[in-house]
Amino acid sequence: MTARTLFDKVWDRHVVVPETPDTPAVLYIDLHLTHEVTSPQAFSVLRSRGLKVRRPDRTLVTMDHSTPTDRAQIFGGVPIALESAAQQIRQLERNCAEFGLDLIGLQDDRRGIVHIIGPELGATQPGKTIVCGDSHTSTHGAFGALAFGIGTTEVGYVLATQCLLQRKPKTLAIEVAGRLGPGVAAKDLVLAIIGRIGVNGGTGHVIEYRGPAIEALSMDERMTVCNMSIEAGARAGMVAPDQTTFDYLSGRPRAPQGEAWERAVADWRTLVTEPGATFDQTVRLDAGAVEPMVTYGTNPGMVAPISGRVPERPGDPAFAQSLRYMGLEPGESLRDKSVQVVFIGSCTNARISDLEIAARVLAGRKIAPGVRALVVPGSQQVKREAEALGYAQVFIDAGAEWRESGCSMCLGMNGDTVPQGQYCVSTSNRNFEGRQGTGARTLLTSPATAAATAVRGRITDPREFIH
Repeated sequence: MTARTLFDKVWDRHVVVPETPDTPAVLYIDLHLTHEVTSPQAFSVLRSRGLKVRRPDRTLVTMDHSTPTDRAQIFGGVPIALESAAQQIRQLERNCAEFGLDLIGLQDDRRGIVHIIGPELGATQPGKTIVCGDSHTSTHGAFGALAFGIGTTEVGYVLATQCLLQRKPKTLAIEVAGRLGPGVAAKDLVLAIIGRIGVNGGTGHVIEYRGPAIEALSMDERMTVCNMSIEAGARAGMVAPDQTTFDYLSGRPRAPQGEAWERAVADWRTLVTEPGATFDQTVRLDAGAVEPMVTYGTNPGMVAPISGRVPERPGDPAFAQSLRYMGLEPGESLRDKSVQVVFIGSCTNARISDLEIAARVLAGRKIAPGVRALVVPGSQQVKREAEALGYAQVFIDAGAEWRESGCSMCLGMNGDTVPQGQYCVSTSNRNFEGRQGTGARTLLTSPATAAATAVRGRITDPREFIH
């Protein structure tokens, strides 16, 4: 029997109808994550065709993209300031009521970014197929799940059938030896990977992250890595489940309990790539060589070590346009570049460990004059934990804005935006033109780098604060 990869095993378990040269496979979906931005049209299709949601119990619905992060607009009786956001929230409430779906609503203490609360609740589990109308669904692959984003039309397909038409992707192994050094984070690692293979390096593939450096990562860190697989063009990213995975899931509300837990873990332990299994491509890196990373352009592949400079690419008009938008020049050093905004948040870096490292940097220090810093937890649970542990007070004392959970400034469709022409060091996942606001200039970093930058008011190596 041919040795199989982790991806092969999960894929094979979920094929309802095999693909042929003329037709995609029919793939069963275990968990459908749904939010307010990509679902309205899908519900409209169900309504127009008289269809029901096939498996409400396998549909997890929350609101995150359009939700305000200002406390008064959520709990203080103040109307949501952005009317387009308010409309999306109200529409999701109506759709869930009509189709009998349990909605984790605006004031629910379980609410948060969908890719953070899925794992928090234990709904994300090894071996599952997981989809959402959101690119960063790849986050859930950190648990050994096959998780990927789908389009709005496909959201409707899954709601109605719990299945999806899919062609089987190829496989890419990214093997990472060694260990990350002090002050170097999982975010730096995945930015280094994207810088190495490019934004199209994973196109048509599912990535399996492997090797000692990956095995040493916490679940939060693994989620950060898998989250940004899509930024390398990959269909999904996966990490084989292990004891770290099981310890994280144990006791969570939607995880198996009792004897069911023991059976589940026994099964999950089989979800590893077998010796002799082959990948279509393999890329190898040394984690020990990775520095804190900073993007300089308008996609995550335009990235350099904090000690580096903006490269030169003569004859590349797209590259030149990107630098014009960013107001940067080839050969320019990124270190010590002045910034006006710092954003710590998003589905990439708004878990409790991300806030812990940011609080370590900011403890006893102040945000630099002229810098606006927002710290936005990824869920209400993370918010409560950060407040109980004293991290929130550290942020407040430093002069940062401490907000309610949500996507916030990651995509700027909820009232949290960067003013035109200003530089924002952001722990989010995308630095596209206009992503954080019209004319906003985004530089992606780790939470440690973002916090260090907030203190100095210029891009700063976090290793100056973390030894």
